[in-house]
Amino acid sequence: MPKKVLLLIGSKKGAFIAESNGQRKKWTLRGPFCETWPINHIAGDPETGTIYAGGGNEWFGAAVWKTTDFGKTWTHSSKGLNYEAGEDPVKAVWSLAPRNGTVYAGVQPAGLFKSRDGGKSWKHVEGLRDHPSKQHWQPGAGGLILHSLVTHPTDDKKMWIGISAAGVFYTKDGGKTWETRNKGTRADFLPEGQNYPEFGQCVHCVVMAPGEPDLLYQQNHCGMYRTEDGAKQWTSIETGLPSSFGFPAAAHPRDPNTVYLIPLNGDSKGRYVPDGKAAVYRSRDRGDHWDKLTDGLPQENAYFGVLRQALATDSLKPAGVYFGTNGGVLFGSRDEGDHWEPIAEHLPVISSVETLVVDR
Repeated sequence: MPKKVLLLIGSKKGAFIAESNGQRKKWTLRGPFCETWPINHIAGDPETGTIYAGGGNEWFGAAVWKTTDFGKTWTHSSKGLNYEAGEDPVKAVWSLAPRNGTVYAGVQPAGLFKSRDGGKSWKHVEGLRDHPSKQHWQPGAGGLILHSLVTHPTDDKKMWIGISAAGVFYTKDGGKTWETRNKGTRADFLPEGQNYPEFGQCVHCVVMAPGEPDLLYQQNHCGMYRTEDGAKQWTSIETGLPSSFGFPAAAHPRDPNTVYLIPLNGDSKGRYVPDGKAAVYRSRDRGDHWDKLTDGLPQENAYFGVLRQALATDSLKPAGVYFGTNGGVLFGSRDEGDHWEPIAEHLPVISSVETLVVDR
């Protein structure tokens, strides 16, 4: 049984780490780290145990923080996190993905960077912003951000990314060229007759199913979707859900058919859990049917939302499932969502939740 299960929590006032053993019954919380910078995403490298935290804003600028001792000490760097002269400056890092010695960073305004030296320096992956659709990208409510980074498990040249509000893009040559991958996803906010454009959708989250790289799940501003061909075609799987609007999605660590999401009540109705009753929805059949999971979650006066990167699973058996709210509460389940309990309360607005299981 692993000795440590870490929950990596990004918040508006720094990063936090919750720690438990493999039983996940008691948790200790440490932080805030990163000098209380706004941290949009924090991710661990399962190969090395290194933890990266990305954030910033117009006041601090953009940077990626790093710890190699599970949060005891941190360094940070913004070297190379900039566009060419004359372009809007990089305001913040919004997503991170360590992969085979390379760390990828998605930023605002939307763009992709990579580091091959553990986050000490960064290089712009220019091909994405060279895409002919770039001049038409529009910011979502949270800005023009690249928030989803989905790397292929066996081919380092393949990647899917999500941008609000530009859509899903795919590369098969390491970022030199990119294709739009939005067929079948709606853009209800566009004029009638233009609801299925090639690009311009407000994608909220994209995750990959384990063991099936071409099986992706997407939570969108306008629906929940599945693709089984690497995003060439998306299929709606929102039937049975209380809303077509939400932000996060999380895949099961071993079962490609199981996916989790947390619908909210709508884009113009407050963006909180429907009827003030918290629920996580789980599908065991790729989104064809949904189970409403509420045991241990507040069922009255719960007017919180859950942001796009604040839902995650761990790799244990049974899988743990975790989510953080914009009211600063972190919930967890040790049994794949059947039962829930609060792990931490009174935190700042939680931007992201990720897991890292280490055997040391």
